Amino acid sequence: MDMAEHRHVSNAPGADGLRGRLLREEPMARHVSWRAGGRAKRAYRPADLADLAAFLRSLPAAEPVCFVGLGSNLLVRDGGFAGTVILLHSTHGSLRVEGEVVFADAGVASPKVARLAATHGLEGAEFLAGIPGTVGGALAMNAGCYGSETWDCVERVRMIDRAGDLVERPREDFEIGYRHAALRHGRLGEDAWFVGGWFRFQPGSETRARARIRELLARRVASQPLNLPNAGSVFRNPPQGYAAQLIEACGLKGYAIGGASISEKHANFIVNPKGGASAADIEALIAHARETVRAKFGVDLIVEVRIIGDPGRSTNPNDGVRR
Repeated sequence: MDMAEHRHVSNAPGADGLRGRLLREEPMARHVSWRAGGRAKRAYRPADLADLAAFLRSLPAAEPVCFVGLGSNLLVRDGGFAGTVILLHSTHGSLRVEGEVVFADAGVASPKVARLAATHGLEGAEFLAGIPGTVGGALAMNAGCYGSETWDCVERVRMIDRAGDLVERPREDFEIGYRHAALRHGRLGEDAWFVGGWFRFQPGSETRARARIRELLARRVASQPLNLPNAGSVFRNPPQGYAAQLIEACGLKGYAIGGASISEKHANFIVNPKGGASAADIEALIAHARETVRAKFGVDLIVEVRIIGDPGRSTNPNDGVRR
């Protein structure tokens, strides 16, 4: 019998008073933009911040935890994640304007921040319309595009730890770099996660901001394979040049392993064109691109996508087939 038939969903409050939705053996392909990968032992969609805090307090200290927004920068290996995934994305997350500052919960999609800021005559948020993830993910990796980065706008953030305690931290508490954000006194993401942020923008023109959003989205549609399952840019751009140019110069556009292929439209994108790629296909393609670029140019591309879980065994009959 397929494991999906054993999938357990619980919405009712338990003895511990939890009010969120608990899923067991949850297929993570439903929650990542590549539409591939294994299952999470448990997945929890909190009812609100207080419920999330209570849930985190209920977990064993050694339980692996992964926060997921729209899964636009994540690959879960085929063997699954033997821990708990927190599903943060919400269409009802808090999003409000406070003068020249926009507050957004971590589960809010980044493009919503751009649109709200524009509506209120604020400029500087337009680039967020081109980031396909949530605010939490954008904060965690200092996501950026078209010359701007998330932490350029951050005034302060709200975080939660394993004990369910909330704390607000100013930008000065963090070391910020290219696709990187870390607390100055320790590593970020092992026992503390972003649950919200305050972003300061400049007063300006709603008309100009909306026009800029339209321009950036048109550029994105023209240059990226948005019609196919993908996880955005797979590699960080090296200090000199662009990852896509290096991969294309190796003749790898269209190169496939199993059900995954390097996009013909943008060489720094790996796509799942028929929906049948395994996580192993994607990871093998990532490794092949890195090895090929290293051999030809001596450049070691750094993977931007987060990869978690147990390799396990793929169920894709085409796994490992190269063409």
